[in-house]
Parts: sequence; structure tokens; C-alpha cells
Amino acid sequence: MTNAAPLPYPSGWFCVGLARDVPPGRVRTARLMGEDVVLYRTRRGTLRAVGPHCPHLGAHFGAGGTVRGEDLVCPFHGFAFGPDGSCTGAPDGTRLRAGLTHNHLAERDGILYVWRGIAGEPPTWELPPPVGAVPLAWWRGEVLSHPQEVAENSVDFRHTAVLHGLDTRETAPPEIAGPLFTVHQRTTTRFPGLGAVSLEQPVTLAGLGSIQVVAELPGLGRRLRVWVLSTPVAPWRTAVLIAVAVGRRAPGVPGVPGVLASAADRAADRAAAWVALRGTVRVVKQDRPVLAHKRYLAQPRLVPGERSIGLLRRWARQFYGEEAGRAELFADGAPTEEALAD
Repeated sequence: MTNAAPLPYPSGWFCVGLARDVPPGRVRTARLMGEDVVLYRTRRGTLRAVGPHCPHLGAHFGAGGTVRGEDLVCPFHGFAFGPDGSCTGAPDGTRLRAGLTHNHLAERDGILYVWRGIAGEPPTWELPPPVGAVPLAWWRGEVLSHPQEVAENSVDFRHTAVLHGLDTRETAPPEIAGPLFTVHQRTTTRFPGLGAVSLEQPVTLAGLGSIQVVAELPGLGRRLRVWVLSTPVAPWRTAVLIAVAVGRRAPGVPGVPGVLASAADRAADRAAAWVALRGTVRVVKQDRPVLAHKRYLAQPRLVPGERSIGLLRRWARQFYGEEAGRAELFADGAPTEEALAD
């Protein structure tokens, strides 16, 4: 692989951690596109994502910074900054005229996202609304790849049988709605105690940073949600967070949002979440060495049954701005007529 990444960073919302990572009074550092982002939550629960360095003399808030009430306090000279980013003073009463740089931050279902625009522009689209399901199990890892390559796996049905031993088939053409790309698929797999099970799994991509899979678990009366969250941390290096939520699918049954679940219900939900997590992590770990060594081809020779790969690439252009005009990076591929008609 050459030193230049075949694809540039895309714009969009990218995961910087779980809400549980940043309880009130805590400061955390996340990595996004070669830069640090400092996350903190005030004592009253206000969550902020700011630039990492104090405007006074450049100390890093993530290396010893603290939360004092509603203020973020620099570890070097004690300058404090309120939730609006303005300086509220130092121990001797001195105030800076400079303030903190804020990042656009969103919290959805216990997951934290930060917006990155191509040229620093504010968000041009919003994440889907919360679904009321908080992750019960999660895993963090890395792949030597790009978020678009991870996203393409969601429409590459040929590799699921060869690499993962799963029978996954597209049941309807993808639906595209602006920054959302929804794949309709059916996967036949095995669950402990249930044997072979066919799952209808709509897969929704929200930009190139978030993939959400929803499946009904037959015989268990539960709905499974899996998030595969790709965050570019450096050129061709992507952090992956897999989060799983499990809840009752029928209203009025203990375990759905707003209804008190028993200890047995909660234990069953967590057990199901961990089973699903292990299966998803196994798939990602099988993908990881292939992604690390494969080459991104702007003009792949697609074959029948792979039309959705070309559709996804055309949809993904919107996240690169003017970069999308570079044909050598964003060609749809050179599929045969049979593949286009498939």
C-alpha cells in the first residue's frame, strides 16, 4: 500500500464512544481523523465535545483536566471554561478573552457521535432519532481500512458465504433517502438452542460511520439491534465499536421501554446481547485481515448479483464534497451488462 490513502476522510457523524464512558464529572479523549476530541460531562449532566488544547498555553484537557461543577478546568494553570466555551476565570481571578472550540455532538441510544465536515462546515444532515434501546454489550477494535470499505461489506453478499459461512441474500433493492442507505436481506444462521434460524435483517447506513442491523429473534419474543460504528482515526485506520441492544418486541411486555423488567428479563436480555455480540465480532475479526491487505479498486469488475455495490458507491459520493469529482477515486466500477440488469 502506498503512503497516500486511496480514499480521503468522509464527512458525517462518527462515533466517539458510549455515553457510559463519560459520566458526570468525567473527562475523556477520543480520536477522530488524526485529531483528539475531548469529551466531558458537567455535574448537572451537560455533555460537551471540545478542542483538546487550552487557548492559554496549549495544555491538553484530556491529560489531567477536571470538571468543577459546570466548568472544564485546565490542568496547567487552572483556567476554567463554562459549557458555552467562555473562560470563567483562573484561581487568581484572571480571565481569558479566548474560549474553547466546540464540536457538534449528538447522543443517540447511549452512543456519542461527533460531526466532521469536509471544510469545517456545520452538520448538513441529522442522525435518525433514538429508538429507545441502550446497548447491553459492546466490543472495540480496529481495522486497517476505511469506513467506506466497511460499509461496502453490508452489500457484498458473495463474501458472506465464502468468508463467514453465512447464507445471506438480498430480498429487495436498497432504499436511498439522502444520507440513509437501507439494505434488505435475509440471513440463515444458527443460534444455541434454536438451531438454524432465518432472520429478516434490514440494515441501515447513516452516512459512512454508522451501520444498524435490526432483527426479530423468533421464539424469544425479542428484537435485536446491532450497531457497527466506524470512526476514521488516521488515514486508512478505522476504529470499530460494535454495540448490541436486546428488548421485547411486543408493547406491554416486561422489558420494553417504559415498563419495569424483572431481574430474569434483564439477565435474559444481556445473555442474548452477548451471544449476538460474539457472533458479530467473529465476523469482524474474519474481515479484518482481508481488509488490511486488500486494495481499494476504483474500477472493480463487478459480476451479476453485485449491483448494490455500485449503488452504494454512488450514494457515498455525497460525503466527499468536491473530492467526489475525482473519477479515479469514485468510479462506480465496470460491471457487465448482466450485473447492471440483475
